[in-house]
Amino acid sequence: MSETGEGAVSLRLLSIFAAMMGGATTQEAAERLKMSQPAVSNGIRQLETALGVTLFERLHRRLQPTEEAFLLFEEIRPIFPILRGFEARARAMRSGLSGRLRVLSTPPLGHSVGAQALGALLEARPEVNVSYDVRRLEHVLEAVQNGAVDLGLGLGLESHPALNVEVVARVDMVCLLPAASPLAGQDHIRAGDLFGDGLIGLEAESRLGQAVRLAFERDGAHYAPRVEVRYCSTAAVLAATVPAATIVDPFSAALRAPTLVERPFAPACSVPVALFFRRGVPRSRLVQAFVTYVRAALKDFTAEAAAMPAEPTMNGPAG
Repeated sequence: MSETGEGAVSLRLLSIFAAMMGGATTQEAAERLKMSQPAVSNGIRQLETALGVTLFERLHRRLQPTEEAFLLFEEIRPIFPILRGFEARARAMRSGLSGRLRVLSTPPLGHSVGAQALGALLEARPEVNVSYDVRRLEHVLEAVQNGAVDLGLGLGLESHPALNVEVVARVDMVCLLPAASPLAGQDHIRAGDLFGDGLIGLEAESRLGQAVRLAFERDGAHYAPRVEVRYCSTAAVLAATVPAATIVDPFSAALRAPTLVERPFAPACSVPVALFFRRGVPRSRLVQAFVTYVRAALKDFTAEAAAMPAEPTMNGPAG
């Protein structure tokens, strides 16, 4: 808004007026408002011209408020706490300390490292509000693309024609099987070991299901699961209740039932851990902070997995 001309009153002019009404000299007001002394003096003249009212009179080399100034200041006094609150909230949003974050993840990450990252974010930034959910990968990608969420998390995808994809880690699929299984005594499980063992497989149309199928083909093994499911978490639940072996991501395996053991799977079936962002949209500091926490959670998960001893089996320690 223009600061000259009849009726043109800006927040900048009102801020100068408020500083002067606090008993400050023009020099003190200039220092408080981080502007020059002439700018303060000019601002007062502009405000008086816009209002058609004399607000200050010079007395003993100071500008003294007139009676009209006191009356008008009482009218606008409630504005300034609101304005200060608005400015503080804007600063917090710029620094990532406040605002709203929208995250959508596939279940393996959403129930593990994504949840851990969210907890760290909320603890460090109590003013942040979050929308957080888990869906199928195609729903995550769609939500990121149409701007319904700020970022997505998923497994098995390295690129996308309409999104920015940031691969933050690579993990190997693992085998879960009942502790009572004869295979539980092995230090690793090959695809060929699972033939005819009532395998619980992942849906062939899913990316992780395709990766497992290719691993079987590389090992020259026939991939013929007796049960097919969409999610690794479902496969892990069924492996404990059917019971049978299954190949899942390590995040889902970490939440396994105590009746199951985890073994490395061969041939290696590596899948990317990726973050998805809408193209052309700059990342806010809040989004970048969450990404930092995700990376830290992944690092912790990897370190814990490497340090975890093999589960005991019916025949003694594995391997």
